Amino acid sequence: MATIDLSNGLGGAPRPVRSLTNIPYFVEREIDFAAAATAKGSVLAAADVIEAIDVPANTVVLNAGLEVTVAAGGESNDNTLDVGITGVDADCFVDGFDLDAAAAGAYAQNAAAYQPLVVATADTIDVLIATATTAPTSGKIRVWALMCNIDAKPAPGGVDRDLLA
Repeated sequence: MATIDLSNGLGGAPRPVRSLTNIPYFVEREIDFAAAATAKGSVLAAADVIEAIDVPANTVVLNAGLEVTVAAGGESNDNTLDVGITGVDADCFVDGFDLDAAAAGAYAQNAAAYQPLVVATADTIDVLIATATTAPTSGKIRVWALMCNIDAKPAPGGVDRDLLA
């Protein structure tokens, strides 16, 4: 099993949306299976984890999923993908998506046990190649997530705009 980091690189950086009302925001990342194999240094295989989206600490992931943007190629007929947070719930959002049967434009449905996940320490939303006799060598998927900062809100007197007055 290998872990390949193709995440969006946000890490602990500020979130795309910061607000006193903690507004949910949308994040997406396209995963190219050929690029993932290159980053790994060998062909993809079952149990490989592709880190797709960085999740900052104190964030709730309201939902996540995937869409096939370019049909997979070079794979056998037994490829399934999971989407979740490895170490917390590796298939919370998508469980057993049939990649080899999916055409471009196909969306994965939420797993039966789907639930929002609270991430206390920075982590990643991952794509797990759950099953594969021969993993894909080409094709692309778009991994997406709807997240919300759940940090405590700053006190009204503690915001930067007050320093500018």
